[in-house]
Amino acid sequence: MDELILSIISFFASIITAITGIGGGLMLIAILPSFLPVNAMIPVHGFTQIASNASRAYFGYRDIQWSVVPKFLMGSLVGVGSFALILHLLTLKWIPLFIGVYILLSLWSQTFNEKIKKYENYYIIGFFQSGLSVIVGSTGPLALTKLLKDFEERDKVVVTSAVLMSITHALKALVFLYFGFVFSEYLVLIVSMIVGSILGSYVGTKFRNIIDGKKLVVILKYLLTAMAIKSIVGIF
Repeated sequence: MDELILSIISFFASIITAITGIGGGLMLIAILPSFLPVNAMIPVHGFTQIASNASRAYFGYRDIQWSVVPKFLMGSLVGVGSFALILHLLTLKWIPLFIGVYILLSLWSQTFNEKIKKYENYYIIGFFQSGLSVIVGSTGPLALTKLLKDFEERDKVVVTSAVLMSITHALKALVFLYFGFVFSEYLVLIVSMIVGSILGSYVGTKFRNIIDGKKLVVILKYLLTAMAIKSIVGIF
């Protein structure tokens, strides 16, 4: 039953991201504490989001801006290595707290977002986006801020962001495999969520220029807030 529910959630989360370029990954990581043990949340999220982002990039491959990818990748490799050391020192029970606090800050704190916006080159963005994802799961807003400044076309921003997030989640998944995450124990669940994600990417790509993404983001903001608070309260 959980497989079906999370597949449907992944479908809608992927639609949201395909339309707006942001939000679906945050929504999914905020929901997962209700379904998965702490040690499985971020790796399962990572494997699923590889499919979601890679499929979104594939469906819009003509708009990918490849020039930014090598810089982002170099920063990501260093970032993931650095933050993996921090993860090794953390108690896993506190990860939902970090996730919840990160979501609330990214949604409501102008100061926090202003600090993020200062990382204005793709090397540093890669370092923090991929590095932080090892701890909080989803960090798409970091690259999106820069992409919105560099490219005017919505399709270029959404699809290039998908490529960068694919790199982030692939590296994150490798970290958790290294730390001993048993992929096979969650294979059916992950495959179900991947199917939902790919279908959502396809549908969202078709509706990207039809649905008003700004109104969807407003609704999503309040939904994410409620889920983040639930994640934080659940710790205590």
